[in-house]
Amino acid sequence: MKHKFGITSFFAVIVTALAVISFQSCSKKLDEAYLNPNNPIEGSIEAILPNVINQMTSTAAPPAGGGGGSYGPVCESVNLGKYIQFWNLNGTGDQYDQMGGVYGTVSDNTGLVWAMHYYGIGQNAKFIISRGTEQKKWDYVGVANAIFAFSWLTLTEEYGEVILRDAFNQSLQQFKYDQQSLVYDTVRQICDSAIMYLNKTGDGVSAANLAYGDGYFYGGDVNKWKKFVYAIKARTFAHLSNKSFYASKGYADSAIKYCDLSITNNADNAMQKWVGGNFSGTNNYFGPYRGNIGTLRQSAFIANLLTGAAATSPFKGVFDPRTPYLINENTNGTYKGVVPNLGPSGLATADQPKNFWRAAFSSTAVTADSGRYIFNNLAPFPIITAAEIQFVKAEAAFRKGDKALALAAYTNGINLSFDMLINTYQTRIPSVSQITPATRAAYLANPAVVPTVAASLTLSQIMLQKYIALYGYGFNETWVDMRRYHYLDKDPTTGNQVYADFTLPTTLHIYNAGKLAYRCRPRYNSEYLYNIPALQTIGALASDYHTKEHWFSQP
Repeated sequence: MKHKFGITSFFAVIVTALAVISFQSCSKKLDEAYLNPNNPIEGSIEAILPNVINQMTSTAAPPAGGGGGSYGPVCESVNLGKYIQFWNLNGTGDQYDQMGGVYGTVSDNTGLVWAMHYYGIGQNAKFIISRGTEQKKWDYVGVANAIFAFSWLTLTEEYGEVILRDAFNQSLQQFKYDQQSLVYDTVRQICDSAIMYLNKTGDGVSAANLAYGDGYFYGGDVNKWKKFVYAIKARTFAHLSNKSFYASKGYADSAIKYCDLSITNNADNAMQKWVGGNFSGTNNYFGPYRGNIGTLRQSAFIANLLTGAAATSPFKGVFDPRTPYLINENTNGTYKGVVPNLGPSGLATADQPKNFWRAAFSSTAVTADSGRYIFNNLAPFPIITAAEIQFVKAEAAFRKGDKALALAAYTNGINLSFDMLINTYQTRIPSVSQITPATRAAYLANPAVVPTVAASLTLSQIMLQKYIALYGYGFNETWVDMRRYHYLDKDPTTGNQVYADFTLPTTLHIYNAGKLAYRCRPRYNSEYLYNIPALQTIGALASDYHTKEHWFSQP
């Protein structure tokens, strides 16, 4: 990948910080006597927040080798998106196409969310919380807690057991791991703290001042941040659908409750925006400037799902009007995709899809229109959307037996997906391919898509429409969903797979021992260099550790 730099271990950063503290104690008198007005002792929380927000998608090192690196969920998705078949490689032999993971190498692949949380967000968010509390800037404190809640949940759902209670303790050289259940509880507590602070007024609270640090996300709108927090809390209940206590503890009701408090329209979508220019971190990670996805191609799974070609899909034979927005056509003018680990094999040359920047399948080049949808330098990148929240609500309502509520939320989710594409991503779509009121109405009127009676709604319809709505950006949420359904679980109503026609790679990686990928290893460039005893306690030295199922998806 281009624009992807090495990442300093957060443990190394801690050691450096201790050295700096020691030096500062020796030079304290000089500092006090000769303060340098051009070199402030610490940055303002207004200046720090933009980069902390940016961590939730992707960040990059500053120009001229200013340290840091490219990390975050979007960077991670280049590989993890292959597990859920958002895309696959344009060639063969890729370990992630084979559902493999990092083992026996020095690679930080699949360690980029680890770096996001412990290296990128961690101490920065803590600093904002600490200084914001001193300065009574409660809105900044609330936002930092919101980001921490997002980060902790994203972290544990990728890695499982993580360092929670020992995290950011600068007196330690090794760090113990905590169980995932504790992390879930902690996320909910952080969400509650975030809401408490975001509800505060007076003192140093100022929408205009918050907008200084939040110029490219919510623009300083505290109410939207609250909805973001409620979305995270809804996820913490919805993601435990397989647990034996899901029904007895009323988790479906809790998921619905927080969905209703959360993002209910596209105006409140959590989206990272970009200013462009000649700096990686100010451009969309999937855009041509950063050049990170030149070898990726849309999967056969998404192409067949959208075009109605999937044999067992509830939408078989139905062409989705969103297709030209989400994926790319071939020279035949049709929509095909690649099968994991096979690249172009089985596809006639004329059936091979264009790359995500609209160049030929065989090319990693950029064309004049340089990518549609989220594959453009300045395209806003969604983190959580109203469509996702409606499908979370639909599944929760379905599970508790309220089919009428489930159908209403399901239909809302589809409509919100259409609206987001039309309002945010239509400018690069040729007029002949754009969604029209007629094509949209016909799609929604098809009973294969939206049942005429609530009793006919199925889990497969809900989860497949959620997959479509989140295609490209919702990789974390979609991977959680697919693991909850163990990739191949059957819909009890139809007898077909919930993810109809989802086909595993014919060759699984040698280290999988015939099993599927369920987690990632902790980041190599910290844990596997400095924290080996702790890794042994969770079994993370085993070659098939990445196939160990998460607590959240187990009964």
